[in-house]
Amino acid sequence: MDRAIVVGGGLAGVRAVEALRAQGYAGALTLVSAERHRPYDRPPLSKAVLAGDTDDTTVDADWDALRCDLLLGERATGLRPATPGGGGVVTSTAGDLPFDGLVIATGAAPITLPGDGRQRVLRTIEDARDLRAALTEGARIVIVGAGWIGAEVATAAARKGCAVTVVEAADTPLANAVGPEVGALTAPWYAEAGVELRTGVKVASVEDGGLTLAGAPGGGRIEADEVVVGVGVRPVLDWLDGSGLLLERGVVTDASFRVLTQDGDPRPDIVAVGDCAAWWSRRYGRRLLVEHWDTALNAPETAAATLLGGSAVYDAVPYFWSEQFGRMVQYAGVHAASERIVHRGDPADAKWAVAWLTGDRLDAILTVHRPRDLVQARRVIAAGTPVDPALLADPDVPVRQAVRA
Repeated sequence: MDRAIVVGGGLAGVRAVEALRAQGYAGALTLVSAERHRPYDRPPLSKAVLAGDTDDTTVDADWDALRCDLLLGERATGLRPATPGGGGVVTSTAGDLPFDGLVIATGAAPITLPGDGRQRVLRTIEDARDLRAALTEGARIVIVGAGWIGAEVATAAARKGCAVTVVEAADTPLANAVGPEVGALTAPWYAEAGVELRTGVKVASVEDGGLTLAGAPGGGRIEADEVVVGVGVRPVLDWLDGSGLLLERGVVTDASFRVLTQDGDPRPDIVAVGDCAAWWSRRYGRRLLVEHWDTALNAPETAAATLLGGSAVYDAVPYFWSEQFGRMVQYAGVHAASERIVHRGDPADAKWAVAWLTGDRLDAILTVHRPRDLVQARRVIAAGTPVDPALLADPDVPVRQAVRA
């Protein structure tokens, strides 16, 4: 491999560049990024940046030592893979870029709602800075979506003295992320923070000065100075139309991040990683699309090894954290197929956790102010060792001691 291109300037992109060099790749290397900034971390945007604690989350990378050409503010517009022998051309606003090794790391873009009114999203550093300026005392801030991002924005807005309303289509916060039973346990946090939470409410459109609601008699409306939409993201895939690659909710890959063609064949010269990659997990026996920082940080090492001819497989236990309403919330695992929930502590207390089990196997855990539980549970999930559900339910018993001999 003599010419490698990384398309995408987020964390997954810069980590792919670093991993290629660390693993011995010495050829030409180019990173194409639609953003004009050098790669930066996104999690602090809804936390430290909105809070005003920082203005810069740039990833600390030595670009001179990495010997990487940065094409910032340039966008990939198409992909012409060559014959099955490998290689191809990325078409871009900077011109045609031939490659014999390609990393697709174009991430995801926020979903927006119908309507002609201004709606803010939170994905870029500019989004965060602009929203922060709008969070002034007394401002009416309406947030659509009570997921991770919605809760974090509500936290920042409430702390700045805004009048905050959160509108959620589901019956509980975090219903899509952790299910309605567990999501309901977080609902009291909103009232404690002085935030109005309205669940089971769907938005018809964003209009000037607020929202029009769907299903309300006569058409309900919520007035707002600012509307922030946090209803999820979609992988950025439009530039891959006509490429012959398999695209299903993301760029479909095998367990080593090799991209699959529409015929189901892997392309050893093309890998995908980060928020746009739908990768096969041997651990869970299904395809995962994990839009979280931990995967973007760690998965590129496997993707780079694959591109350089290795046989590494990525099968880490997914992990995510959120800071909302003065609480550190952490989650590890995948619970979609779990059989039951075990409560570990009282959700009315400051510290508690919830675990998902199938039989005596721990599938996932959510912790609130219990970081040691999270660390130990993640190791148990990774090892696949059985646990005693009764011991796991006792918050005074360390998770590692709930493992069955």
